[in-house]
Amino acid sequence: MLPFVYNDGIVFISEEAIRLGQVVAVISGKGGTGKTCLTAAVASCLAAEAQRVLCIDCDAGLRNLDIPLGLSAEAAIPFTAVMDGDCDLDAAAVHPKIPGLHLLTAPVTRTAEELDDEAFSQLVAKAREQFDWCFLDAPAGVGAGFHLTVRNADRALIVSGADPATMRDASRTADLAELDGVRQMELVVNRVAPQIYRRTGATVDDVMDGVGLPLLGVVPEDVNVTLAAARQVPLVLYSNRGASVACLHIARRLRGIKAPLLRIK
Repeated sequence: MLPFVYNDGIVFISEEAIRLGQVVAVISGKGGTGKTCLTAAVASCLAAEAQRVLCIDCDAGLRNLDIPLGLSAEAAIPFTAVMDGDCDLDAAAVHPKIPGLHLLTAPVTRTAEELDDEAFSQLVAKAREQFDWCFLDAPAGVGAGFHLTVRNADRALIVSGADPATMRDASRTADLAELDGVRQMELVVNRVAPQIYRRTGATVDDVMDGVGLPLLGVVPEDVNVTLAAARQVPLVLYSNRGASVACLHIARRLRGIKAPLLRIK
């Protein structure tokens, strides 16, 4: 059975929502791992399968989560507007074709160091009450924005590649997240190119050992991720293979539903 149904370009929900109210920080030790596109793809899949999902771009001073979500043309408000009491959480931008998908963008006039930790925590607490899932797309690195994000998360997804430097950064990131109180962490190996693995003799098990976390999913290198973002369309609406399927399976495993892992061939 299809996870969602299309009719005149609109996505209709095919399953009943399961009220979870989980806050997930998506983090990586460095830029270039595809963390933001992964956040958008997994969140879109959850929303397309009956979940109410709020995405918060936590990269204060910069913002780009709206692009892979397909919401750059919508009037998105920064999460600081809700923190400051200027807007209610209901003012979050809603995707026109995936009604369960919402976004609060990052402020461009404040840095992470200028944000009020308590006010952000209160915002996240409200999100738990109104949404099944709240995804916090952390900035790259381990600065103030990283700590603000992980301190308010129930669980964290560590996004890593297969090269030694990325694995080392991912491992250190997981250590810091644990110090900030995150107890449930899982690894997503992203942008996997099978030919590189074959030539280097590397395996996903090697990445798991290098980072030291259980594996949630494996996402292949896929040109459709770039093309979907360039056309400002959520990946789940653009493609039904490759990275899109891998992210759908990650979304289902987050919900406790059995779904296969990608096999590297």
